[in-house]
Amino acid sequence: MKTKILSCLLLVVLFAFTADKPAYIIYNEKGKESSYEKMLAEAKDADIVLFGELHNNSICHWIEYELAKDLYAAKKEKLVLGAEMYEADNQLMIDEYFAGLYSERQFKDEAKLWKNNPTDYKPFFDFAKKNKLKFVATNVPRRYASMVYKKGFDVLDSLDLDAKKFIAPLPIKYDSTLKCYADMLKDTMQGHVEPNLPKAQALKDATMAYFIYKNYKKGDTFIHYNGAYHSNDYQSIGWYLLQLNPKLKIVTISTTEQEDISKLDKESINIAHFVICVPESMTKTY
Repeated sequence: MKTKILSCLLLVVLFAFTADKPAYIIYNEKGKESSYEKMLAEAKDADIVLFGELHNNSICHWIEYELAKDLYAAKKEKLVLGAEMYEADNQLMIDEYFAGLYSERQFKDEAKLWKNNPTDYKPFFDFAKKNKLKFVATNVPRRYASMVYKKGFDVLDSLDLDAKKFIAPLPIKYDSTLKCYADMLKDTMQGHVEPNLPKAQALKDATMAYFIYKNYKKGDTFIHYNGAYHSNDYQSIGWYLLQLNPKLKIVTISTTEQEDISKLDKESINIAHFVICVPESMTKTY
């Protein structure tokens, strides 16, 4: 009788295991299964964490918030947050809002916020405000990226000195052989995109790196949220940061979606120190 009961219990456990549908699996750079705990431990010990997200992926937005909470528990006031989703010319507005100088409604009316801000970015933005943490708007104002997209880097020289405060120092260093830009150049040769697209991307990467480093102090951990393409392959923002300080310890996190997440696809191996693999069928935020 006991044997039958144990056999039934074993079948139930096996069925539960095989029927489980994990919302995500975290892999390391070698494509081996890892864990949130290992990712958090590496993030705690980093100077800068580049969290590469898919902008409409509900799982990575949740993990972004959880990672901020857990890093704060370990680092307290030595944690700094920043994000691609907020442009550098909004920094004064963010600082004033965090200081309580005007209402949230006024901030929303005047700030350039992404359409998914309420669901995806407001949680960790509010977390920074509540805990009196520095929050850095790192991205170049989109009007300047648009100018480079249309006319190349030289157009930036014509900007007023006040405008240049929101951009990485000129001239922008640019290496077209980096994979992140070379892949775009292949598309330009096929006529799919404008030839200056990689330069506009580099302007964003350089500017985000500049404002991250400008607001980083030794002993801090700066966690930065950006699209995965801005930090994949240890390039883009990371490359520009290392031009500023080769000794920085940078931990990169990326996000990918697959039909089957039980094994990381070959093309996602070694794109980051940690890869959050999410089912393609996961609910999107927009």
